[in-house]
Amino acid sequence: MTARGLAVVSAGLGQPSSTRLLADQLAAATRDELVRRGEQVDLRPVELREHAHDIVNHLLTGFPSESLRQVLDQVTGADGLIAVTPIFNASYNGLFKSFFDLLDVEALGGRPVLLGATGGTARHSLALEHAVRPMFTYLRAVTVPTAVFAAPEDWSGDGADGALRARIVRAGRELAEQIHRAAPSPGSPDPFTLTTNFHQLLHPPPTDPRRPSI
Repeated sequence: MTARGLAVVSAGLGQPSSTRLLADQLAAATRDELVRRGEQVDLRPVELREHAHDIVNHLLTGFPSESLRQVLDQVTGADGLIAVTPIFNASYNGLFKSFFDLLDVEALGGRPVLLGATGGTARHSLALEHAVRPMFTYLRAVTVPTAVFAAPEDWSGDGADGALRARIVRAGRELAEQIHRAAPSPGSPDPFTLTTNFHQLLHPPPTDPRRPSI
């Protein structure tokens, strides 16, 4: 049985990071549900903080480092994705946005994605719906209905084992269901694959004489 690849991208800047903690808990809930459904799971954690300089260099030069290329392949070749960002100024942070700006607009097409976020106050929770979800809609991903936001009070008292835990379990179940129902991912596309054969290169289609040249 081929293991299902589950990429887990977290964009926290601190260490330790509540963003990474939420990402890990979402990944564990999804993995447990997939295992319950008879699937093997290959977890692929990606902490963007470790690749921040390479991300900026790629944006400036157009070329990824070898380590960043491997990360991009892990994400685009996964069967499902968990993406978690801290909320700054009512939106995702710059590191999160910069990483996903590196992906081709078709790279996540049809891919199931679970969204999560952390913030200093629960008032930022709607950023998941007005900022984060629209970005993945633009990338043609299939976001699961439940997005999980965690404020500081969610981690204290009964929150971590109560309402927050219930949302994590529900979101993990939704993502696992989408992954389980879909065909296994063929992996990351090879950027050097020829889309035109040599015959087509040597014999291009005739130009329509009625079409004006530019």
